[in-house]
Amino acid sequence: MIGVFDSGIGGLTVVRRLLEVLPEYRVTYFGDTARVPYGNKSVETVTRYAFEDSEFLLRQGAKLIVVACNTASAVALDALRERLQVPVIGVIEPAVRAAVAASASGRIGVIGTRATIASGIYERTIAAMRPEATVVAEPAPLLVPLVEEGWLDQPETPAILRAYLAPLLARRVDTIILGCTHYPVLRDTIARLVGDEVALVDSAQETAVETRALIMRDQSLRESLERSPDHLFFVSDITPHFAEVAERFLARRIEGRLRKITL
Repeated sequence: MIGVFDSGIGGLTVVRRLLEVLPEYRVTYFGDTARVPYGNKSVETVTRYAFEDSEFLLRQGAKLIVVACNTASAVALDALRERLQVPVIGVIEPAVRAAVAASASGRIGVIGTRATIASGIYERTIAAMRPEATVVAEPAPLLVPLVEEGWLDQPETPAILRAYLAPLLARRVDTIILGCTHYPVLRDTIARLVGDEVALVDSAQETAVETRALIMRDQSLRESLERSPDHLFFVSDITPHFAEVAERFLARRIEGRLRKITL
């Protein structure tokens, strides 16, 4: 089984892409909705939460952990890889690899939550892979609530996106990383606003592609994974509209497969 965790529900966009590229394998998701957001917690606390989330998934039978959370990927990924006995994939490195490959000019933009942008993780990761690159990173704090409220077609949404994208376009970036797992829900609108000359890198899609590549080249891992369409979704708290939002992210029903647990 492939285990996926996030601090909330944004990681369901990663699950959606995983189910597209690896339809034969079972996926179990855990959203730590009782303790969201992780972005305003200390490094020590986020790391502890990441271990607790991973250990829960391992108890469910996970043979591979996908950290579908930018904050946990930024601060806890190395610790998880060092201590866990299974492969661990985050959402930042796959997106950066794709952006570095896609950018002809080396001018790469990033939009994300305030916490992710303030961490500087994308700048550091891009610099490690392409030292000469110019990175323009902008926080886009209103996008998460817009997505969760379903305001995808409201007239206010393109106006807000234009304001966030303007500094990137003014610096003539040719590639933009959607640095939050909520943002792929807005990809079509963002694509219309930036035009065909700007490549969009969907961190959820790239994480799923990298996960598939790992499984395809590791025969023992591939053989250990359970092949089943019986996907499960766990959360640490259920809000009244959780199922509605989750199904919007997944583009499929989760009725009967959602369970609340206490870590």
